[in-house]
Amino acid sequence: MTFHVYNTLTREKVPFTPLEEGKVRMYNCGPTVYGRPHIGNYRSFLFADLLRRWLEYLGYQVDQVMNITDVGHLTDDDTADAGGDDKVEAQARREKRDPKEITEGYTAMFLEDMAALGVREPMARPKATEYIDEMVVMVEKLIERGHAYRVEGNVYFDVRSFPEYGKLSGNRVEDLVAGSRVEVNEEKRHPADFALWKSDPAHLMKWETVFGEHGFPGWHMECSAMAKALLGDSIDIHTGGEDNVFPHHECEIAQSACANGTPLAAVWMHAKFLQVDGGKMSKSLGNVYTVPDVVERGFEPRHLRFALLRGHYRTQINFTWAIMEEMRARLENLDEVAVLLHRVVDGESGAADAEAGRSLLGEVISGFESGMNDDLNTPVAIASLEQLRKPLLDGEVGAAVAVDALAFYRRAADALGFIETDKQSADAEVEALIEQRGAAKAAKDWAAADAARDALTALGIELQDTPEGVVWRRR
Repeated sequence: MTFHVYNTLTREKVPFTPLEEGKVRMYNCGPTVYGRPHIGNYRSFLFADLLRRWLEYLGYQVDQVMNITDVGHLTDDDTADAGGDDKVEAQARREKRDPKEITEGYTAMFLEDMAALGVREPMARPKATEYIDEMVVMVEKLIERGHAYRVEGNVYFDVRSFPEYGKLSGNRVEDLVAGSRVEVNEEKRHPADFALWKSDPAHLMKWETVFGEHGFPGWHMECSAMAKALLGDSIDIHTGGEDNVFPHHECEIAQSACANGTPLAAVWMHAKFLQVDGGKMSKSLGNVYTVPDVVERGFEPRHLRFALLRGHYRTQINFTWAIMEEMRARLENLDEVAVLLHRVVDGESGAADAEAGRSLLGEVISGFESGMNDDLNTPVAIASLEQLRKPLLDGEVGAAVAVDALAFYRRAADALGFIETDKQSADAEVEALIEQRGAAKAAKDWAAADAARDALTALGIELQDTPEGVVWRRR
């Protein structure tokens, strides 16, 4: 089955065909590092990682770039020509620290979280401040080609020079009038024109360029320049959250096409927002959670990864602590599939007929791959994997089939990134829980001892206390 993806630009699901056979060039919008990303931010980052993993499952070489925005992202970013304070500078003033300290500190936290969530390292993680020269060159080219104009130290993109402006978001230039979506700015030829380069002597992060002494780039320009520098004029896929559609990606499309003479990306893909407790995250409600918050509640980062990827990326999903408990239990069952497969392969259980369960395995593989090939439909794909557990518990899978099933299950788990399939890892978890139970009993903490035993039972572990110590076996 061919991999189909939903292209936000064309508003249809289409077969994916790379620009270069066997290779995919992909750009993912990363974080603005003025604070530790919350779990909602990670939905789009994990979606990008899942997409990369699935393309690799299909045999593609993936050249992936995810940027880090460390300058130029202004607070009022819901209009193309954003206003307000630079988010990094505003945070620097709040913390009374240098902007570079702010960006370096929060970048480190972001990378720590990404590693904990099992996100694969991209080919590059460019920082906007490292590509100022490339941005200036692109802005100059847009001026030269008549798509941008300079007003003293500011440079604006002329939206009327690009007839397709608004195609991604559905916004029409004639509807983007002053007083509605944009503020009045007498410098601009049209109210919807947006800044490619800004001049502000008070800005803490500024560069001396051909445009003046106190300039800094517009947020949209940054991604266009970094994508071009690292991946070329045209790429296969560009991703982000749904909030990136307008204005960020709309402006990227316009300026890249006009500067490079070719479309920036063939496919645009966007993940939906995450709801928390049935609504938006809010500091006033105390439900803006980070990865460390999740870990503090006793969950593993992979539980969060599962929770954020369990639903289709284009559908709204909800996060609650009760849902996290459900995800923990469900993931334990998926882990158990690997444990049960190892047991059959090792001859500890299974059907007498080595080929028993062959048709079932075919159905599971077909269901998983069909789901993932259908625009990364993870609910269907995960449900297919869950079909293996009961037949394994009932002894309906033979050794030869289990060998093939385990090889497939490892590949599927690698594509998803949250299932444990290593036998030694599973045994280590059991030993750790047994040690916890023993320590709790020694301390006469019977509640903790019972909790450890319940966790072992959930993993399918039977315990026997003997004079020589605890003996355990899998059911």
